[in-house]
Amino acid sequence: MALIATLAGIALLAVSGRFIASMALAGVSGIAINYFTPAALIRGFAIVRTGGRYVERLVTHEATLRALSGLRVWLFQRLIPLAPARLGALHSADLFARLRADVDRLEHVYLALLTPLLVAISASVIVLAVMLAYSVGIALITLLCVLIGGWWLPWWGLRWGTTPGEREVETHATLRIAIVDRLRGESELLALGAIQNMDERIGKMDTELWQQRRKLDRLQALGGVGAAFAAQLAVLGVLWIGVPEVHRNGLAPADLAMLAMLALALFESITPLPEAWAQMGATFKAAGRIFDLADTEPVIHEPKFPPSMPTDTELRLEGVQMRYREDHPWVLDGVDLCLAPGERLALVGASGAGKSSLAKLLLRFHPYQHGTIYFGGLSLDRWPGDALRRRIAVIDQRPYLFDASLRENLLLACPDTDDATLWRALHDAQLDTMVRQLPEGLETWVGENGMQLSGGQLRRVAIARALLMDAPVLILDEPTEGLDAATARSLYQALLRVTQGRSLLLISHRLGSMATLVDQVACLQQGRIVKQLTVQDYLASRRREN
Repeated sequence: MALIATLAGIALLAVSGRFIASMALAGVSGIAINYFTPAALIRGFAIVRTGGRYVERLVTHEATLRALSGLRVWLFQRLIPLAPARLGALHSADLFARLRADVDRLEHVYLALLTPLLVAISASVIVLAVMLAYSVGIALITLLCVLIGGWWLPWWGLRWGTTPGEREVETHATLRIAIVDRLRGESELLALGAIQNMDERIGKMDTELWQQRRKLDRLQALGGVGAAFAAQLAVLGVLWIGVPEVHRNGLAPADLAMLAMLALALFESITPLPEAWAQMGATFKAAGRIFDLADTEPVIHEPKFPPSMPTDTELRLEGVQMRYREDHPWVLDGVDLCLAPGERLALVGASGAGKSSLAKLLLRFHPYQHGTIYFGGLSLDRWPGDALRRRIAVIDQRPYLFDASLRENLLLACPDTDDATLWRALHDAQLDTMVRQLPEGLETWVGENGMQLSGGQLRRVAIARALLMDAPVLILDEPTEGLDAATARSLYQALLRVTQGRSLLLISHRLGSMATLVDQVACLQQGRIVKQLTVQDYLASRRREN
């Protein structure tokens, strides 16, 4: 469609030039000519050009948006196996920029480069073939100008635009990260008196960004001017070669006007190329950032041939050692632990002892370097991640809620759950009274990451969601943080009731009132289980220490 529209535009200008020249010559010589056919052709070409351009825009943009949508989904699918172990080192702003801005930048390849380049080559071959039928000299001079505007100028734009284009993408990504850090850390920056330094740093990056953009704009402008100049040279070259041929009666005057208009119209398809190629450096850099991320190897590999899933829920760790990087100390250093079916165990330790890291291991979010973990008698690395996480429900320290309704966030745990079950889970999480008081009830919008809720309410929504999974193993990571004492006591009683028959692993800095939920206590220090005892013995030892 792009080629049809372009050829129709070229033919429209060429036929119009020949028709006007023929009418002028007829007026001078007083001879009659057929003006019906040229007039009909002009109208026809005008209609085809307008309709073709409309359909071409519709088709190419639809195709581009579909391609970018598919690419974004493909990239997101590649990200899923990388989370969270491989993505932890990436800033969220940079990750989002690759998923959105860098993917959007690739539309340049199809819309501004690939389609115009193919159209320009095809149109040039056709127009030059027509010119060759009239004059070899005119075809050669036009070819020379086409090479200047359609090959040399794009190459020049690519050569000088690659570095500023790459720097623009890099600076833009760094600027996004700095702005997000500035917004998220405003309180800390104000407390430390560093907000002015941060603003100055952002200002310098913004200045650098616009300097690179100005360089690209200058290159594009020069490329556009150069292509327009090449078009004028082509017209002058056609006249310079053609006028002597007219005098030698080898070329009709009206045909010379047509050939001059052909040369001028041909550059309609060539003029966008220098500007487009000047942007290729930025486009290649964005593509590189996307594929660097997509080609990252996950550290957790799904089993190629998953075995039949056992029904046993015993969880056993034998000599487990784990660290996040090779040059980092061991986060877990020889952990031996067993959680039998239906057993209720508390894992207690100070911050940094490795409690949350242990929970990540059990969900196959991070690898461990030594030792073995068994779940249901099957080595953990033989469990498919989704199957494992359907059997182990975790209430994390920082639960995430999507920018959606309360109902939609709860249904993530079990999409087919009815309202009665939802309300029962909210009741068990000590949240039903608050939700019933909301004007929209379950349809209340919770905001991004639950920003419309308090910290305690967010935590209880996460508890309700975990209860909806009805998983045989439940891991509670500081479940009552942010709750008042009365609500916490009610929540303990509800959890004690609803977790009957399930294996329970409670993670906490100190046990306190949560002692009613567990029977055994394992003390974790510097990545090691230093002792394991009954909850009564643990409380007695704490009283002696105090």
